[in-house]
Amino acid sequence: MALLRPLNSRFAIRALLVWGLLVVLAAGALASWRYQSLLSTLETESNVLYRLASQRADQHDAHLTALSAVANATDDPGHSLFLDVAATIAHFYPRIVDIQLIPLAVGKKPVGLGALSPETTALLRESVLRSQGQMVLMADPERHGFYILGKRSPNTADARYGLMLVIDARQLLADASHFWSEPGVFLRLSLPKGPLLVGQAGSDAELYFSKALASPSQPLILATGMALGPADLFPMAETTLVLLLLSAAYLVVLAAWRQRVRTRLALEQARLSALESRLAHASRVNALGEMASGLAHELTQPLTAILAQTQASRRIVAQSSSTPLLPVLDETVAQAKRASAILERFRNWSRPQALSVGCFDIRDALHNVRALLASQAALSKTRLMFELPSYPVLVEADPVEMEQVIFNLVRNGLDAVTGQEAGQVTVSLNQTDTQLIIDVADNGPGVLPALRDSLFTPFTTSRPDGTGLGLALSQRLIERAHGEVFLLEDAPETTFRIILPVKHEPMESAG
Repeated sequence: MALLRPLNSRFAIRALLVWGLLVVLAAGALASWRYQSLLSTLETESNVLYRLASQRADQHDAHLTALSAVANATDDPGHSLFLDVAATIAHFYPRIVDIQLIPLAVGKKPVGLGALSPETTALLRESVLRSQGQMVLMADPERHGFYILGKRSPNTADARYGLMLVIDARQLLADASHFWSEPGVFLRLSLPKGPLLVGQAGSDAELYFSKALASPSQPLILATGMALGPADLFPMAETTLVLLLLSAAYLVVLAAWRQRVRTRLALEQARLSALESRLAHASRVNALGEMASGLAHELTQPLTAILAQTQASRRIVAQSSSTPLLPVLDETVAQAKRASAILERFRNWSRPQALSVGCFDIRDALHNVRALLASQAALSKTRLMFELPSYPVLVEADPVEMEQVIFNLVRNGLDAVTGQEAGQVTVSLNQTDTQLIIDVADNGPGVLPALRDSLFTPFTTSRPDGTGLGLALSQRLIERAHGEVFLLEDAPETTFRIILPVKHEPMESAG
C-alpha cells in the first residue's frame, strides 16, 4: 500500500499534464477554425460590396455619355434640356450631387445643378483640356468624401465643353449589409494613389481585403478589414462546449486505460488470430496438394493409353501389316495432345498471361467501335462522327484493349447526350511526329465540377446505374500502352483526350 501512493500520485500528475496538452491543442484548433470562418465571412461580404460599388460606378459612364449627347444636340444658350435631364439623373441617383457643363472657352460660365467657385471652374477646365480624351478622376476640392468624374464633350480635339459629375463616395457603399456595422469591422474607399474618400486611415485590422473597382473610368480602391481579439477567436459558448467535450472524452479514455486486463485479452485474441491464420495457410497447402494429386490422376489415364497404343503398334509392325497401324497411331497422337492440353491449362492457371502487344493501325479499332455503336446512336437520334486521316496511323499496343478504351469513351458520350435534341459525339484522330491524339467530344451537359478531380478514381460516377469503373480501367489500359488519357479543361465541349506514342514502322512490316 505504501508503494501504491507514490504510483497513484505520479499517475495523477501525468494525467493532468496530458489533459493540459489536449486543452492547448483544442484551443489552437478552435482558434484556427474561427480565424478561417471570419476570413471567409469577410471575403464574402467584401466581394458583395465590391460588386455593388463597381456596378454603380459603371452607371456614371452611361450618364456622362447621355448628358454629352444632350448638350451637343441643340444650340440653346441656356441648356434647358440639359438641365432637365441632369435634374432627373440627380433625382433617381442621389449619390450624384452635382452635374456641371463647363465651356472650355475662357470667360464663359458653367451651367449645372449647383454653383461652382471660379477656382474650381478653372481647375476643372484645365483638367479636361489636359486629359487628351481620357476620363478625369479627382477629389472634390471643396467637399471631403466627394469625387469628380469628367470628360470632354464631344470627346474630340474640337471639344466645346467639359462635362462633370460630382459623386458622393459614401453613397457608392450605401445599402450594405449589417455586417459592416459590427465592432472591429472597417472599410475604406480611396482614389487610386490619391486621398481617402470613405473611412479612416491607420486601422490595425488583422484580416485585410483590398481591390480596385471593376470600372475602367473609376478604379477606386476598396479596402476592408477586421480587428480580431481573444473574444473573436475564443467565443464563450463554443469554447465552453469544446472544453466539456474534451474533458468528458479524456475521462472515458483515462478510465479505459486503467483497465489493463483488456490489454491481456487483446493479446490473447491476437495469438488466437495468428493461430487461425496458420491453420488457414495449412488448409491452402493441403488444397494445393489435392489439386496436384488430381492433376497426376488426370495425366495417368492418357499416358497409360499412350503406352498401350504404342505397344499395340509394335505388335502390328512385327506382323508386317501396315494398314491397321494408322488408326492406332492416330489415337496415340490424340492422347498425347490431351496430356499436353492438360499441362498447358495448368501452366496458364498458375502464371500470369503476357500481353498480346503488336503494331497495328489504330483506325481499325475506331472502325470497329463505330460499327458496334452505330445502332445505339441511331436509337438515341445522336449524330456519331469519326474524323480519321486517310493514311495508316500505327501504334504499338494491344488492339483489343485499345478498342475497349475507345468503346468506353464513345459510349459514355452517347449516354451523356441521350434525351437531348441535336446530340452529337465526335471522334477525331490526329498524328504528330512523336504521338497520336484521339479526342472523344460530346455536346452534352458536361462533367460536374465536383467529379473532375476524382474522375478516374474507381467507383466515381454520376449515373445512378453506373459502376464507376470504366474510366479507371481505361486509364490503366492506356498507361500500359505508355500513353495517357485525361479530360480537357478549356474545351468548348466535353472532350476526353488519349495520347499514345507513334510507332514509326512501315505498314508492310507491321502487317
